[in-house]
Amino acid sequence: MTAPQNHFFSLTTDRILDSVEAALGGKLKGQRSTGRILALNSLENRVHEIELDSGEKIVSKFYRPGRWTKAQIAEEHLFLDRLLAAEIPVVAPLRLQSDTSIGTSPDGIFFAVFPKVRGRLLDELSTTQLETLGRYVGRIHQMGKKFIVKERLKLSTRVWGHEPLDFLLNSDFLDSTFAPHYERAVGDFLRIADDRMMGVPLQAVHGDCHLGNTLWEGESPFFLDFDDMMAAPAVQDIWMIVRGRDSEAEEQRRILLSTYEQMCEFDWAQLSLIEVLRGLRIIHYSAWIGRRFDDPSFPTAFPSFGSASYWRSEIEALDEITQILQTG
Repeated sequence: MTAPQNHFFSLTTDRILDSVEAALGGKLKGQRSTGRILALNSLENRVHEIELDSGEKIVSKFYRPGRWTKAQIAEEHLFLDRLLAAEIPVVAPLRLQSDTSIGTSPDGIFFAVFPKVRGRLLDELSTTQLETLGRYVGRIHQMGKKFIVKERLKLSTRVWGHEPLDFLLNSDFLDSTFAPHYERAVGDFLRIADDRMMGVPLQAVHGDCHLGNTLWEGESPFFLDFDDMMAAPAVQDIWMIVRGRDSEAEEQRRILLSTYEQMCEFDWAQLSLIEVLRGLRIIHYSAWIGRRFDDPSFPTAFPSFGSASYWRSEIEALDEITQILQTG
C-alpha cells in the first residue's frame, strides 16, 4: 500500500480542513471554516461539505490516490470550465490560491473544492423534465464533440472488459467453482461486444450520467460529479439516464432524444450499443469493487462480493445480455 493511499484511508476532518483552508487562503477573504464538516455519500473519493464563518458551504473532494493522474484531473476540470463558460449548469471547481483548481495535501493527495449547490434528487422524471434534461445533455455533447480528450480514458472493450476479466481471474475473489463459468460468460459477451464497438466514434461525455448525478432546482437541473468523464459513444450518457429495456424506457429515451437533437445531432443507430455498454459496465464494476477491496469501507458496502450468489447473479446477467445481442 502506497503512503498516499494509506493516508487516504485514514483522512481525518482536521487534515481535510487544514488542507482546504490553506489551499483557498486569500480566496476566503479572511474566512475560516466553522469546524462543521459533513461526509457526503461517495465510495470512490472522500467528499465533505464544509461550513464557513459566513454560513456559506463548500464541498471538498479528495481524489483516491492512483486512480487519476494530475493531468487527468486537470482535463476533467478544463471540460467543466468550458461547459460553465457556455452557461451549461454544471458544478465546476473553484480556483485556489495557487490559481489552479487542484490542491495537493501534505500527504500527497490531490483534492478540489466546489461550490455547494442546493436542489433535490429525482428517482423518476416527468415528460417535461426528460425534455429539459435532453436539451442540456445535447448541449454538453455538442461541447464534447469539440473537446479533444488527451488524458482521460477512452471507453473500449479492452479497458472495460478484457482487462477487468484478467484482473478477476487472477484474484482471490473468483474461486475454482465459478471462474470457468464466469470466464465463459464474459468471453461469449466480449466476442460480440468487440465486433459491435469497432469503429464507433467517441467524444467527451459525462460518463456516469445517472439520475443521482443530476440535482434539480425547480425545473432546472445541475449536473454533478464528472469524475468518470471520458471519451465514449454519446449513447453512454443516454442509457445511464434511462436504463430500462421495456417499452416505457424506449419511449422515455425517444422523448429525451427528441429535445437532445434540438442541440446536437444524435446517431440513433447507437441505441443498439446499450446492451453492450450495460455488459461492459457489469464486468468493469466487479473489477472496480475487487481493486478497492483493501479500502475498509468496501467490505462493508459490498458484503456479498465474491460469494457464490454474487457470481451466479453476474453470470446470469451477462448470459441474458449475450442472448439479447444474439437475437436482437
